[in-house]
Amino acid sequence: MEVLRAENLIKSYGKNEAKVNAVNGINLTINKGEFVAIVGPSGSGKSTLLHLLGGVDNPTKGKVYIDGIDIYGLKENELSVLRRRKIGFIFQYYNLIPVLNAKENILIPVLLDHKKEDAEYIEELMEVLGLQDRKNHLPSQLSGGQQQRVAIGRALANKPSIILADEPTGNLDSKNSKEILELLKLSVKKFNQTLVIITHDLNLAKQADRIIKISDGKIFSDEYNYVEEVL
Repeated sequence: MEVLRAENLIKSYGKNEAKVNAVNGINLTINKGEFVAIVGPSGSGKSTLLHLLGGVDNPTKGKVYIDGIDIYGLKENELSVLRRRKIGFIFQYYNLIPVLNAKENILIPVLLDHKKEDAEYIEELMEVLGLQDRKNHLPSQLSGGQQQRVAIGRALANKPSIILADEPTGNLDSKNSKEILELLKLSVKKFNQTLVIITHDLNLAKQADRIIKISDGKIFSDEYNYVEEVL
């Protein structure tokens, strides 16, 4: 079932001879439950594409649909509500609030949406992320890997349809990167969500169900990643 669709998506900067299309006519459909990796070199447009798919930046042209809703046809306040409820964002930099503990940071989207905390779900989420014994710790008392786990918890707190992650392991060592990726895969599978990751790490991308390669703002490869099981 389709959860995300982009139609002729274009994002331009500059004018006339200085005009650059960071995203140049991308058409893309992602189905519920898919784990998609979008890869490409620096400057290929992959982060710009992610921001457009998540309603963070406005396209020059084209449309994005989430659960059938034309997100750029919404008013700004309506788009803000949709982002909170339908999309979970994870970035390379954790952006945690330093005076709030781990659990309070995770609950931010719920509180912003003026919703009552689903205590059972939040406890389950913290258990999946291995944060039960760290929930009262401030960000400064957590390792980089633990802070990224909190950021993942925050992204999942409102039970969004889609998780959009921009280089989520970019600041972590190989051990923590592997653990975070496994946690993302586990969390998304457990809570029946869709995961889209932007990365330049091909080893990470190979863990995805589908790999989309972009260059110069265009998709030049979109393939499902079939991995043979070793018995």
